[in-house]
Parts: sequence; C-alpha cells; structure tokens
Amino acid sequence: MFGVYAPGEEAARLTYFGLFALQHRGQESAGIATSDANAITVYKDLGLVAQVFDEGKLASLTGDMAIGHTRYSTTGSSNWANSQPTYRDLGDASIALSHNGNLTNTADLAARLEAQSASSDSELMTQLIANEIAAGADLPKAIATAAPEFEGAFTLAIMDRNTLVGLRDPRGFRPLCLGRFNDDGWVIASESAALDIIGAHFVREVAPGEMVVIDDNGVRSHFPFPAVAPRMCVFEFVYFARPDSTLYGEEVHSARQRMGVSLADQAHVEADIVVPVPESGIPGAQGYAARSGVPYVDGLVKNRYVGRTFIHPSQSMRDLGVRMKLNAMRGVLGGKRVVLVDDSIVRGSTTKQLVQMVREAGATEIHLRVLSPPYRWPCFYGMDTGDRSTLLAAGKEVAEVAEYLAVDSLAYLELDGLLAATGVRTDGFCTACLSGRYPTDIPTTGDKFLLERS
Repeated sequence: MFGVYAPGEEAARLTYFGLFALQHRGQESAGIATSDANAITVYKDLGLVAQVFDEGKLASLTGDMAIGHTRYSTTGSSNWANSQPTYRDLGDASIALSHNGNLTNTADLAARLEAQSASSDSELMTQLIANEIAAGADLPKAIATAAPEFEGAFTLAIMDRNTLVGLRDPRGFRPLCLGRFNDDGWVIASESAALDIIGAHFVREVAPGEMVVIDDNGVRSHFPFPAVAPRMCVFEFVYFARPDSTLYGEEVHSARQRMGVSLADQAHVEADIVVPVPESGIPGAQGYAARSGVPYVDGLVKNRYVGRTFIHPSQSMRDLGVRMKLNAMRGVLGGKRVVLVDDSIVRGSTTKQLVQMVREAGATEIHLRVLSPPYRWPCFYGMDTGDRSTLLAAGKEVAEVAEYLAVDSLAYLELDGLLAATGVRTDGFCTACLSGRYPTDIPTTGDKFLLERS
C-alpha cells in the first residue's frame, strides 16, 4: 500500500515505483488512483504491477496525489471486483481507498449496511466512510467517525480530490510509515523500502491508532481510537517485510540474522553446509552459519521472475510455484550433510517439495531449521490461513512434522528467541498464529468468501 502527495509531480509514476517495491506483499492485482484536484481516476486489474501498468495507462492517470495497492486476498475472491483501490463516486467528495489487513467483524458490518452490497471488507469500509461523507462530514471527520466501528487489522490509505489520509488500526497489526518527498511532498507506505525507491526520506513510523492527514497545509496527526497495547504481526519480521525495511526502528535483515544465530545456539547439528531457502531464509542462514562455524553456501537458485509462493491464492498454484521458483544445485548439495534454513512452515506442501528437491540433488542428510515457532493457529488479521485444518503443525508434534517432510531432523526457533531476535524492547507483537493467544475477539469462522456467499 502506497500513497503520495507531491505538488507538481507525476503521482501515478511515483506510485508505480512505490508499488514495485511492495510487490512482495501482494501479487494478485494492482491498482492506482490519482487526483488532479478536479476528479479522481482509478485504474486496476489482475496481475503484477508491471503487467497491469504501461506508459499509456500511467499517462492517463493525471494528478499530483495518488494511492496504490497490490493485493493479497484474505477476504473475497481473487477477481477484478475485489482489486483495489476501491472507489465511491460522491461527486465533489468522491473517495478512493487502499487497505492492508483483515477485519474480524466483517459479518456484523455487512449486516448493518443491509442492501448496500460489498464483496470484501475493504468495500465495507469504503461504504461506511462514504456514508459519513454523504451525511456532510469532510474526509478526516468521516474516517474518524467510521473507523472505530472497524475491528481487526486495517492499515488504510484514503483520499478525496484534495486530501490524503493514512490510518493505522489501534493495535498496529500492519505497518505504515511516513516519508518526506522534496520540499513539500509527503509519502505514506507499508514499508520504508518503498520510500527509498523514489528518493523520499523516512520521517517516522505512523503510530498504532494514528491518523495522518496530508494536504496543502502539511501533515496533521489525530488519534481517533482509545489507546490499547500495540500488537504488530510478528510475521512482518519473519516473512512479510523486505529485509531492507525498518520496523519498530529495527532493520529486518539484521533481525533475521539474529534469528539464525539464536537457532544455531538452540539446535546445533553436525553438518557440512548451511543452505538458505531464498529469499527470507538468507539472513537467517547467514546468522546460523556464522554462529555454528558451518560454511554458508547458496545451494538453491531462485528464479527472480516468480513471485512468493505462500501468497498465491490457491494451493495448486503454490505447489506449481515451488519448482518454477527454485532449483537445487547438484554440484553444491551432492554428498553433503545439509542444514536447510527457512523462515517458516505454514501449510507444509511447498516445504515437502523443497526437501524432495534437495534430496534428489544428492544431499545425504537434511536438517531443517526454521526461524519461527510452529505455525499452529489461524490468522484473522491479514494472512490467508483462516482454516486450521490446512496448517501442517496444527495438532502435530515436531517429530510428526519431520516425518511428513522426510527430513533427518527438524528444529523450530522458540518464541522467546524469536521475540528477542527482533531487537524490539517491548511485548508489542501479535503472536496468535504461533501461540494461540489472540489480542482481539475473533470470528467463529475463517470463511474468506462470506460476503460473496451472502
């Protein structure tokens, strides 16, 4: 998710580059909405950023303010209707919205809206804000009135013709940062790496529960929610965020290296080489190798033109994506005892294929080391794991998981070690998928297609 207010600049082009830096967060669709102070124009479609936009489409998106989005679906199907930014035509007060996260009270909000149709939680939020505007509120007031009705995870970029607003839910499940562009421009983005690509300067992270309002008067900050303890998703450090981004003031790459160091202390094994599973396993493998003294080597080649397999919308696509994405090098792995370092195991089917590839390449032993604890509980805050039956470690002991994956040994980093490795001196993380402790009420079902069925 990305937003820019840059007087005199081509906001669509800046947003295009910002979305490129955030493509790892969603690969199902991409979209940009721009404003030239007279009207909002939206273009979105299924596919990667480079597939959706070309020079002609960017040229048609005029204006010096824009928001953009790359989608990873957690509510609603992967189709054009659910791509973002969402839009409501309110005449002079029309709005567009981009959303990162997942609401937990979707069914209740849908019931309140009654006949007003929506097929995703993002559409529901857009409609509720639009209703407040139709009743006479300006954009910041409409958001401040509607947003306390939202429950769960929602980091938002919203704009009308003249104002850009960034909003982070009171627990801050998903990240948001603020950057400065040139003398009078401002940027909001899910990760700081998206600021770097356009030459913007990181100012600060938007605080949990904070709303930043950006217009020709500069930046103003509001807090429309009662204060609660922050609970950013710990998987931002483990998997989601780019290694060159900063979260809670800590560089993600360094945190992942410390995870590897901690894992080596916790679960050392005699081996010949340490091999990472690219990309997010690389810094952890570096840390493991440095601590253990076992040489680090690149034994898996990644096709960099294939996206992240975990966030494909279907299991069949995830399975196909493994061999499209990675290939094992026989000359490196053959005859070797291998420590294979990965960031996590969620559903397990892709990991099983990966282990088989390494075995077929001639590895004599495979010792799998995972930079996070067993993923045993569903997430309702922005990861598509609402069904516990699909999680490999749910109801299984570590030995049973190792047997399923056909590895010689398996060790997960313990939760205390993971939290310490982040470098964050606070307990401000959501660890529900690892611990089963949810910071909010959760829905009774993880049915992502609830709105479409109704």
